Amino acid sequence: MSYAAYKMMHWPTGIDYCAAGFITHSPAEAAAFSSLEPSISCPEGDVDSAAPRAAQRVGPTPNLVVVAANVLEVYAVRTDAVMGAQDGGPSSTAAILDGISGARLELVCYYRLHGNIESMAVLSDGTDNTRDSIALAFKDAKIACLEFDDSINGLRTSSMHCFEGPDWLHLKRGRESFACGPIIKADPQGRCGAALFYGLQMIILKAAQVGQSLVGEDEPTRMLSSAAVRIDSSYVIDLRHLEMNHIKDFTFVHGYIEPVLVILHEQEPTWAGRISSKNQTCMISAFSISMSLKQHPMIWSSAKLPHDAYQLLAVPPPISGILVICANSIHYHSQSTSCSLTLNSFSSQPDGSPETLKTSFHVELDAAKATWLSHDIVMFSSKNGEILLLTVVYDGRAVQRLDLMKSKASILSLGATTLGSSFFFLGSRLADSLLVQFSFGVPTSVLPDLTDESADIEGDPPFAKRLRRIPSDILQDVNSVEELSFHSNSVPNSLDSAQISFVVRDALINVGPLKDFAYGLRTNSDPNAAGIAKQSNYELVCCSGHGKNGTLSALQQSIRPDLITEVELPSCTGIWTVYYKSSRGITTEDNEYHAYLIISLESRTMVLQTGDDLGEVTETVDYNVQASTIAAGNLFGRRRVIQVYAKGARVLDGSFMTQELNFTMHSSESSLSSEPVAAASASIADPYVLLKMVDGTVRLLVGDHSNCTISINAPTVFASSSQRISSCTLYCDRGPEPWLRKARTDAWLSSGIGEATDSNDGFSHDQSDIYCIICFESGKLGIFEVPSFKCVFSVEGFVSGSAILSDDLSHAKDAVIGVPDATTVSVKKEEANNIKIVELAMHRWSGQFSCPFLFGLLNDGTLLCYHAYCYDGSESNAHRAPLSPNGSSDLDNASDSRLRSLRFHRVSIDISSRDDISSFTRPRITIFNNVGGYEGLFLGGPRPTWVFVCRQRFRVHPQLCDGPIVAFTVLHNVNCCRGLIYVTSQGFLKICQLPSAYNYDNYWPVQKVPLHGTPHQVTYYAEQSLYPLIVSVPVVRPLNQVLSSMADQELGLHIENDFTVGDDLQKVYTVDEFEVRIMELEKPSGCWETRFTIPMQQFENALTVRIVTLQNTTTKENETLMAIGTAYVQGEDVAARGRVLLFSFSKSENSQNLVTEVYSKESKGAVSAVASLQGHLLIASGPKITLNKWTGAELTAVAFYDAPLHVVSLNIVKNFILFGDIHKSIYFLSWKEQGSQLSLLAKDFGSLECFATEFLIDGSTLSLVVSDSDKNLQWSNK
Repeated sequence: MSYAAYKMMHWPTGIDYCAAGFITHSPAEAAAFSSLEPSISCPEGDVDSAAPRAAQRVGPTPNLVVVAANVLEVYAVRTDAVMGAQDGGPSSTAAILDGISGARLELVCYYRLHGNIESMAVLSDGTDNTRDSIALAFKDAKIACLEFDDSINGLRTSSMHCFEGPDWLHLKRGRESFACGPIIKADPQGRCGAALFYGLQMIILKAAQVGQSLVGEDEPTRMLSSAAVRIDSSYVIDLRHLEMNHIKDFTFVHGYIEPVLVILHEQEPTWAGRISSKNQTCMISAFSISMSLKQHPMIWSSAKLPHDAYQLLAVPPPISGILVICANSIHYHSQSTSCSLTLNSFSSQPDGSPETLKTSFHVELDAAKATWLSHDIVMFSSKNGEILLLTVVYDGRAVQRLDLMKSKASILSLGATTLGSSFFFLGSRLADSLLVQFSFGVPTSVLPDLTDESADIEGDPPFAKRLRRIPSDILQDVNSVEELSFHSNSVPNSLDSAQISFVVRDALINVGPLKDFAYGLRTNSDPNAAGIAKQSNYELVCCSGHGKNGTLSALQQSIRPDLITEVELPSCTGIWTVYYKSSRGITTEDNEYHAYLIISLESRTMVLQTGDDLGEVTETVDYNVQASTIAAGNLFGRRRVIQVYAKGARVLDGSFMTQELNFTMHSSESSLSSEPVAAASASIADPYVLLKMVDGTVRLLVGDHSNCTISINAPTVFASSSQRISSCTLYCDRGPEPWLRKARTDAWLSSGIGEATDSNDGFSHDQSDIYCIICFESGKLGIFEVPSFKCVFSVEGFVSGSAILSDDLSHAKDAVIGVPDATTVSVKKEEANNIKIVELAMHRWSGQFSCPFLFGLLNDGTLLCYHAYCYDGSESNAHRAPLSPNGSSDLDNASDSRLRSLRFHRVSIDISSRDDISSFTRPRITIFNNVGGYEGLFLGGPRPTWVFVCRQRFRVHPQLCDGPIVAFTVLHNVNCCRGLIYVTSQGFLKICQLPSAYNYDNYWPVQKVPLHGTPHQVTYYAEQSLYPLIVSVPVVRPLNQVLSSMADQELGLHIENDFTVGDDLQKVYTVDEFEVRIMELEKPSGCWETRFTIPMQQFENALTVRIVTLQNTTTKENETLMAIGTAYVQGEDVAARGRVLLFSFSKSENSQNLVTEVYSKESKGAVSAVASLQGHLLIASGPKITLNKWTGAELTAVAFYDAPLHVVSLNIVKNFILFGDIHKSIYFLSWKEQGSQLSLLAKDFGSLECFATEFLIDGSTLSLVVSDSDKNLQWSNK
């Protein structure tokens, strides 16, 4: 992949926006599929996963739509229902709520856009038969509406709206920049949407009628699925004409015939210095939107709202109305009534207003995120991670009051949305985003049995009333409840059962925001590595998160497995591990250990027994050890092992051969010769083995379960064909109902086809259908039934990598939906002759709703990846229409049994390297189902790559540490649990395991270490592999203690005397206490440990920590020290000062004496940066840079340079210095030891708010890089 200026290596993971909507299905479709019998599998694309045994309160679950900067992702919620007597049983390991034992998010589709999304809304009309649409807003004034298209199994654009350019310049009114980007909201009944652009321009987006098409009338495919909400037209409302100045928020409310838009705006702005005299400055205004007349009369308003009002929440029916969320109070307003709730003592009420209710505890709601759990309960996620529940007390006529209570603690969230009636999602940019299941009342797992009719849960009082029954003293103890975490899914306790039961079901990992990072050696690094393999020795240790969600994230760009043992094994061509069990197995299939390891060399085969130790048994087994093995695997439910070699195959019962079969040319092909035909490759799918011979033909070995024997079969369908086969494979479609049966035209007839596998084991009752996938040298791909070899799917031009693959008999349908013809997407003829598929693979990984993946490897190293889905087009429905349960239709038509509904859509995969792999004759794709708890495939060859399948999406991680890999297989035994074996091109066989401490469901493998504080800066000490880290921990202190310890005693006593009246002395204040932690990664366990902690003084902030090498002028030796720069933060009335601290590392393993302070000195300014320059210490203190020499006990200044305002960073290369100023950009200096002076070489004469600087060395070119407050990176060359 080529790029101009940069390449995105790690895409954003912090969630900016989240929303719920029925994107891939309508509520009616979800309800219908959730009521199906367990034996009927749901069609692809259906997102509701509530199982039949789940409690009735778990209704249809919508999709989750999340936005991370420019990445748009749509997820489906999949639930695991507890069946029968297992409900709440002692064997259950997870908490059970409403009959659900687990839930997870699976990816439906994702897109990487070319601009950051500024706002998002879901357009929904609230009906059961219509799908929702997604509206995205971009800077400066662009809107895109997306809907799900079943024909491509992804999103497509239904309309685009742009209010930029010369025709819309008048909307800006001369301004070029605005404080915030566009905001978009949707009417809950889907009648319209509204978008706020340019501060005071409101765009009204009128929704089209259901079924109306904007693209054209030639869309018969849209009639086959539920229609989605679309935008028809738009017009602009200038809010200045409505006498509005500052818009804070707006939303649509429920309960009106026409859309009603409520706007929160500030009439006369105020500021912090005028709060005491001018604080009721906000108001809300409700406008009735008449889209046909383009009029918007005001129908009601309410003034004198607090100045800190910032958010509006529309109350769902039957209550309706609006909630105004302020930092210190909550207000309810409707056209007829209003009420308020005071949250703390900072709230103020207008003169003459009635007394308002107050909460029994102190809380602040600024920056809180809210979502409705029911029609009268709204959940808030506060700025410090607390979950608060607000109850709107409604008597059937009017709202009486508002009740607020505390619940559990959670993450610092940036968004919250409710998914159906049982889940909500907390999206965060500071922590992992959480999928949480909630239930009103007692959890299922602590009830006797919710399925028992005698358990009358309907007789319980409503949840809102139960909240009001809880004593206020209990509410004060809610903070003691453990924090919501993905790793502590315990059953909720009795206190929670009186409120709401929460269980965290899933988490989306987030590694941002990154404040600082350092790179260091991994624990399993190879000191002898060279070249590209040396890159895998290092990892990136980052400071991420904030507050209690602060973490230390260790990121690795590639995978380096943990080595268990290594042996030299030259000339290896392939390795396989096989199982062996008797007719009555004693272990489950998932936990069974491998029995034998088969190693194929150039001219012979080795066999090892994988017991407690790997022992060679080559001489005592009946394997063909005198020839190279092509493939090996299990047949007949793992009771037999088959070994395929060039001239034949052997079937073995353990170590004893039960059958040997030689490959000979079929009589119809050659009557004059009976010379054996050698096999080139083989694919095994119990009970069949597909052979590709060296002459380009295929053979099928058919197994007989009754006597565990095989016979050879030469398919006649390819005998008369002139097309040569380039690659072939077998696919076992296995499950309670094989997935591909749903894609048949006669799908209703196909139930019962196939046979049960492993039925005599008592562990598995799955059915399986076997298919053969063949790609011809012409580029045509075909799927055939086995053993009849009847073609059920074919597509031309597979090598061209089309976006959509569909059956050739559906060309007319493809033309309608825009699927390109093979002639239009294929490459040039002369190029097509050189490109061919060298390897095929098709597999469906675990999961009730998982779909098969198809992989094709080209001879230039390109990996084509396709995901299967079902789509019933117009022709498919036409064929299915005359079918009846009696089978009266004509089944002689060959197309009736084809996979007419089967389609594949191309999946982008982050593998950009292309290498000529013509020299690699052995298979490179290895499918695995459990390696370290993960499933996916391993791609061997010149650039080995792991492709993990997580949430039905690919996570691609290269493995660079060993160079090319020629063979790979999995290994599961006593000493290597869920491990792997691979052979390098240098001739080394390695038995390894995946590092268990890392999470591979990310763009890079990551290990997150919770710090329970905010990390600020990290550096690396290479000699002892230590990471000094600056961490600030929020600590709650009594207010009088904070005031009495201030540096300015007169000011402190004055303030303290003001607070000696009443209960003010009982107030608390949160301060950040800084410390420097020295952390180390333990090699045996892979866990991080804090070796030493250096606390800072009160009000002292650590600003920088660096490892410096100083020359001791007394001993003339270099010393490696840790330098810390600090600053005392005591307000603007106290002169700034700081300290410089130097610590030396001891060689002792005793953590008590790991570091020793050797120097400490106060500075007149804040010490913001330190660095070492040719044995000297460079210190940036405020606007002054000083260069100091180290005598072993003192620092002596030898040179200085005056910066303009404040130095934010220092960088050193040789004797060159680069520093950045907070307002005056960058300066480039040089140090001349002769004369002891710092000389200015160059500077940026422009003004720039500089945040960070660094040197960029590219060969002989030295560049200067600076980042600024406008989120730009600027390069400057010397």
